[in-house]
Amino acid sequence: MSLAQLFLELGAVILALAFVGRTAGRLGITPIPLYLLAGIGMGAWMHLGDAPEEFIHIGAEIGAVLLLFTLGLEYTSQELRDNLRANGQVGLLDLGLNFTPGLLAGLLLGFPPLAAVLLGGVTYLSSSGIASKILGDLGRLGNRETPVILAVCVLEDVAMAAYLPVIAALLIGGTFVAIGVNLLVALAAFALAFFLALRYGHVLSRLVNVQSNEALLLSVFGLVLVVAGAADLLNVSAAIGAFLVGIALSGEVADRTRHLIEPLRDLFAAVFFVFFGLQLELSSVPDVLLPALLLTAVTSATKFLTGWWGAARAGVQTRGRFRAGATLIPRGEFSILIAGLGLGLAPKLGPLSAVYVLLTAMLGPVLARFDAQLAPLLDRRLREARAS
Repeated sequence: MSLAQLFLELGAVILALAFVGRTAGRLGITPIPLYLLAGIGMGAWMHLGDAPEEFIHIGAEIGAVLLLFTLGLEYTSQELRDNLRANGQVGLLDLGLNFTPGLLAGLLLGFPPLAAVLLGGVTYLSSSGIASKILGDLGRLGNRETPVILAVCVLEDVAMAAYLPVIAALLIGGTFVAIGVNLLVALAAFALAFFLALRYGHVLSRLVNVQSNEALLLSVFGLVLVVAGAADLLNVSAAIGAFLVGIALSGEVADRTRHLIEPLRDLFAAVFFVFFGLQLELSSVPDVLLPALLLTAVTSATKFLTGWWGAARAGVQTRGRFRAGATLIPRGEFSILIAGLGLGLAPKLGPLSAVYVLLTAMLGPVLARFDAQLAPLLDRRLREARAS
């Protein structure tokens, strides 16, 4: 592919995203659902070359990493530690309510047991990338329910640090020893990174804090990518590695980094959401649409209940509980990754997961945006139910 064609195709995609972003701004909603629809439209009507598709794929991975990194910048290590300790029960409820529907659905659809376990992972994981985008777009990073949302996302990634090595070993027919070694390596890597971020974050902040904005941006961006890559090699989420870097940075350097990284984050985050839409093959939708709709309805309710209960335990009022539940509904990049592991076991697992992820990724942001209108209605219904 010529350089001219590469620039023309990428330029067309980015201009389309600019139009979509402006439309979302006029409607007063987060652009996530429109980015996803734009990706579907581009996949149906445009035929990008291999080089632009590869760029978009890499850009999407960077977008997920930067979304979690900037979310980490909003919290101190002590706040994160206290938050995780306070929300352990919410994490257990989340696992029970949201893994089980996917597992049962896989068995009912005739999937092999291991493929059903993979579908359980797909329905269990909220998209921390989409959640952080919703919180940022709607100005809710400082809200009382946000720590609950953050705790659920981090606890899910802790669970994935145990889940993925076991699944990977089972897929390749590994022995119990191999499974145990993979699991120990992943958990040890996560624990070490977590400890270093909490205990020695101030040292890292001093090391990267330079007067030049250019040098600071390059230092932080490079560090985030290195840590994310190392985390992925050790079967820990790359995004959660970036999140821990954000937690580690504090004080002046965190404030400066936040302003410097935002333009990069917004660019790659848009690419991240478009990539989801581009992945979906429309010809595969009719066969999986009904089960995807049913799974979306059930697991949106269970995930909403998780956020609602967690926020209620934290003393948050009705509207904040509604926001917590709605923000956790979207599934995303990790769910697609998990589904990809089982394509050889159940051919329908990939298309089903893709449609399911797109449905939840569009539903959650819309509900979160219209909390002022919907939360009072739900509160009124709950009061009527209790009175009757």
